[in-house]
Amino acid sequence: MTISFNWLKDYLKFDLSAEKVAEILTSTGLEVEHVETVEQIPGGLAGVIVAEVVECVEHPDSDHLHITRLNTGAPDLLQVVCGAPNVAQGQKVLLATVGTELPTDDGSTFKIKRSKIRGVESLGMICAEDELGIGNDHSGILVLDPAAVPGTPAKEQLQLKEDTVFEIGLTPNRVDGASHIGVARDLYAYCRQNGIPVEWSLPDVSGFKPGAGEEIPVSVEDPDLAPRYIGITLTDVKVGPSPDWLKERLVAIGQRPINNIVDITNFVLNEMGHPLHAFDAAKIAGRKVVVRRSKPGCLFTTLDGVERTLSGDDLMICDAVKPMCIAGVFGGEDSGVTEATTEVFLEAAYFNPVSIRKTSKRHGLKTDASFRYERGIDPTATMTAGRRAALLIQELAGARVVGHPQEICAKPFEKHRIDLSYGRMNGLIGKELPADTYRAILESLDFEILSATASGCEVAVPAYRVDVTRECDVVEEVLRIYGYNNIELPVSMKASINPSAHPDPEAVRKTMSDLLADRGFVEIMNNSLTKGEYYDKLKTYPADALVYIVNPLSSDLNVMRQTLIFNALEVVARNINHQNNNLKLFEIGNCYAFSPKDGAENPVADLRSYHEAMRLCMVVTGPGAKSWRNEIGAGNYFALKGYLELLLQRFKANIYDLETEAAPADLFAEGLTYKLQGKRLAVAGTVATPLLKKFDIKQPVFLAEIDWPVLFELVRRDKIKYKELPRFPEVRRDLALLLDENVSFADIRKTAFQTARGILRQVNLFDVYRGPKILSDKKQYAISFTLQDEEKTLTDAAVEATMAKLLKTFENKFGAILR
Repeated sequence: MTISFNWLKDYLKFDLSAEKVAEILTSTGLEVEHVETVEQIPGGLAGVIVAEVVECVEHPDSDHLHITRLNTGAPDLLQVVCGAPNVAQGQKVLLATVGTELPTDDGSTFKIKRSKIRGVESLGMICAEDELGIGNDHSGILVLDPAAVPGTPAKEQLQLKEDTVFEIGLTPNRVDGASHIGVARDLYAYCRQNGIPVEWSLPDVSGFKPGAGEEIPVSVEDPDLAPRYIGITLTDVKVGPSPDWLKERLVAIGQRPINNIVDITNFVLNEMGHPLHAFDAAKIAGRKVVVRRSKPGCLFTTLDGVERTLSGDDLMICDAVKPMCIAGVFGGEDSGVTEATTEVFLEAAYFNPVSIRKTSKRHGLKTDASFRYERGIDPTATMTAGRRAALLIQELAGARVVGHPQEICAKPFEKHRIDLSYGRMNGLIGKELPADTYRAILESLDFEILSATASGCEVAVPAYRVDVTRECDVVEEVLRIYGYNNIELPVSMKASINPSAHPDPEAVRKTMSDLLADRGFVEIMNNSLTKGEYYDKLKTYPADALVYIVNPLSSDLNVMRQTLIFNALEVVARNINHQNNNLKLFEIGNCYAFSPKDGAENPVADLRSYHEAMRLCMVVTGPGAKSWRNEIGAGNYFALKGYLELLLQRFKANIYDLETEAAPADLFAEGLTYKLQGKRLAVAGTVATPLLKKFDIKQPVFLAEIDWPVLFELVRRDKIKYKELPRFPEVRRDLALLLDENVSFADIRKTAFQTARGILRQVNLFDVYRGPKILSDKKQYAISFTLQDEEKTLTDAAVEATMAKLLKTFENKFGAILR
């Protein structure tokens, strides 16, 4: 949103610099992303000064050139050759000195250079109006008032105007900031709260009066989509250029002036944040305006010349015969104001925000009007906006009002009421504010105090603040004016010695992210909307469980994702296509599923049928690479499994203690699903080749996905215990065992801990061998055992006895052979 500093000063009288205003706006939640100075003439005519023609003689080698000597306020006179027929001694003129860059019609600049004209040196150029960009006259040089002082900059002499514009990054909830009055309101509230002298005034529309004659009648067939519609008829309209002040306002915010009628509607839009539309009344067939839904499949040509097929859900502004405008979005090709227009029908309306958003998305039309309508404008300001525009049309186009404004309003708009407790608000803020402060801030923001007690009050929320519905929203309003920086930090902090006593989900997520990032993973973020065809024929994530979007932007974004896997594969494919094939990626995000609620009359409409859960996805892929500094290992299943194991161990989950089963075959060629008490905790494996082919990925991809709710249940169960560090040393022994292929390391590990309770601390598999030296149905495990007694130093005899016991157990239970 572009806001003009000079325009703001039409409503506020204060003594603040543009820099200070930018700082204030950012502190109140209207973040100023960019500040720019806009000059009436680009460059401000820097280098152009007032000069006095002291001498003026004819050029000896020309019948039209003159040689002049100019007083520029410097000790020496300046010689300039001039071809203007009206140059004469004693004149005060504007001189572009050497090095000056003057604007040209095509937007570029023309640089003045030291030159010789017919053998005579010329050190500048005496300028005409068009050469300076301040007019169109080129019949001769611009002659100034004799009182002009030589050496005065042209910017000062001509009193050229300049403005400062702020680019404000509006958040979706702050549509009230999409106007100059809306921004001025926040400035006013801030200044009042901080004791800065300020006066606030709004445009006066009390001068609007109905006129003689019969106005154009209005009929609204669908009041749900057009809760309030106002039409004002004006005649004797003279369409022409806008006055300079209006052009300057629009140009400052980057809009091109068109004519006085269109410019007025754009002016009011940016002044009040209320869209308007002006129709040529002579083109309204049957002299009647009808607001209705379109007929399905109807063709309609918009202002941009594009023929569009309308939906039965599109709201249209029509006459007695045909559609004239897509309501709240875009005008029609044949209904707008032209130079021949003499009668105008002025529309000011409040349309249903959801309807406008759907129509805008459906036709791919993003306009200034739809931007505001779909976010929710002020329905109570509709008449004020219409009267404001009508008064300007009367003033600038010589028009007069015909009849009375036609207003259709299905029911009055009631302001939302909120009960406030000062005690609860103080608790949310973290500081006790006086009741007077609350009331003063809220009243300056147009909140109405309906009733007040010592402990709280009831307020009515302004109609344009559609985002303020709860007490905490009001607290945010108070805080952004009071100032977050004015809330002091507490002098002491309270914390539990046991960080897992009440685990913070956000802190756990950050720990997971940091752990993976420290190991070379890159975090990715994807849209929760995805392509429904990814789930065709899947058993793990069936299409029946998808949450479908009612009005999707495209078939590629028509469902909510059930898993992070497909998003991750999209990122892998994109990176491989850009020659980046060694990847370690992770994403933490929400997934969604539909599961009909038992007993629900309409499961689709029952919110209990929809489920949302967070997941973490990890991806490892790539052939590896070498450089003089380091080596990137090739991605493989065991590398992924190691990262997964490390992550789970960080939260006290040992994968060898979990239930396991084969990973789902429709997603993975091989891998495991890990379960905790029957609930899926994680799945990891090699992505199935048919799935990789869908994404045109030709290299192996290894992927794991963790179910956050199950993992967080582990975190909540984890009880940190404290004990002193071991005083006696560890002892490590290794065994090389020949085993059947069906014996897993998890079985060996579990049996080892059951056999050597009390002194066995760790069991690690550090090598696996399969090859020609052993039978094909056998494998060799190299396993390390770490032993430690907390009460004494282990003797060699005790260690050997424990190892012998372990080996005997492995031989009896698994048929192991010591190698």
